[in-house]
Amino acid sequence: MKRKKKKVPSLILLVIVLLCLAYQQLHQQLHQQSTTEKSQQPVTATTNNGSTTSEHTLYFPKDRFPETGQHIKNAIASGESSICTIDRKQAEENRKHSLKGVPTKKGYDRDEWPMAMCAEGGTGADIAYIDPSDNRGAGSWVSNQLEKYEDGTQILFIVK
Repeated sequence: MKRKKKKVPSLILLVIVLLCLAYQQLHQQLHQQSTTEKSQQPVTATTNNGSTTSEHTLYFPKDRFPETGQHIKNAIASGESSICTIDRKQAEENRKHSLKGVPTKKGYDRDEWPMAMCAEGGTGADIAYIDPSDNRGAGSWVSNQLEKYEDGTQILFIVK
């Protein structure tokens, strides 16, 4: 007489997988909320053009993008603005000015801080050669974080 196999272990495994997926989705939503948040009060920081107030704060994850995070941190420490006033329309022009005279280097990207999409970017931006996957991953991450904001919105960047 043949015995039927019990399907309980398969069902338990399925439930565990579904719980893991639900946990992962919840974790991502909580992380999203913690990385871009409305400041309780406007934050004042010094920009290239003097003192200004940011409307939002973005916590940049240096653990995920170490080279880009270190570049941002170093550039701000050396006097570059920690605030990005979003100006997408000016990005290409800013990039042209910031990278002018900075040669390309095989195997590296030229990272700019302030970014080209910031009104503070362009001529005089700090440039560093960094790993392309770090730079492009960081650029994609920042773009996703800032897509909900209109041009003219000021974002304070804090590297964590």
